[in-house]
Amino acid sequence: MRRLVVIDAPSNLGLRPPAPGTVPGCYKLAGAMREFGIVRRLGAHEGGVVVPPRYDRGDWQEGDGVFNAAAIASYTRELADRVEHHVRAGDFPVVLGGDCSIQLGASLALRRTGRYGIVVIDGSADFRHPGNSDRIGAAGGEELALGTGRGQSDLTDLEGLRPYVRDEDVRVLGMRDGDEDLAEFAELKIPTATVGEIRQWGPAEIGASVRQSLETAALDGFWVHLDADVLDPSVMPAVDSPDPGGLLPDELALLLGALVRSERCVGFNLTIYDPDLDPDGTAGRLLADLVVDALAPRS
Repeated sequence: MRRLVVIDAPSNLGLRPPAPGTVPGCYKLAGAMREFGIVRRLGAHEGGVVVPPRYDRGDWQEGDGVFNAAAIASYTRELADRVEHHVRAGDFPVVLGGDCSIQLGASLALRRTGRYGIVVIDGSADFRHPGNSDRIGAAGGEELALGTGRGQSDLTDLEGLRPYVRDEDVRVLGMRDGDEDLAEFAELKIPTATVGEIRQWGPAEIGASVRQSLETAALDGFWVHLDADVLDPSVMPAVDSPDPGGLLPDELALLLGALVRSERCVGFNLTIYDPDLDPDGTAGRLLADLVVDALAPRS
């Protein structure tokens, strides 16, 4: 039975301020999940907290590239050190974000140790890059592009390891039907499954198919990244971009469970849930329940 280790990564460095003079509240995600008993319920070991630098965009302006880039680069290395330690030890890291830029830490850690795939379960692909947008800035909407080597080198080529994950080792699940990034993914031959396609073929079946495609001799394993905004805002309004047309809890449970229960899945991270937008904790408790159900050890 693998040893689950919970690591807090409470960084909000990759998101735009929700309002002038404020900071994104997703840095409270890890604390909220702990309050909902996730460590105890998983029977997990304590992996500590990787404390992020201060959120400070300074005099950044549109056109200056990714804001907080130096802080994100530093944080990515620190988080990668923690994740790498546990992966090499044979543990299963459960990383509680944070915004989606924390995924760079896991991707760098895995790149240091071998060749790994990634399954992105997200309402949007976070694939904004200079080749498809003139609004580069928030790494939380760009981390998959950065992780696959697209964008400024101070984030894409840390330790000379660009790309941290190859295009052919990426799977993207849960994008809204009609997402504008689908055409680019098709051109790049990056497999995707939208919400509509997941419903058509079945979430458990899609999960099993994706898992099988990554359980190959070419890969040392794969990582699962879950963004809470893959859920429909009727059940998960506490995100920065609550777009309609998302997955429902039972669908996500089947999809996620089919992936993380693979012996070749080496870790998992959770991002974007913002407790500031969930005053009674209803959405957070649902999210914690979904994660526990998927990850809790089976006898």
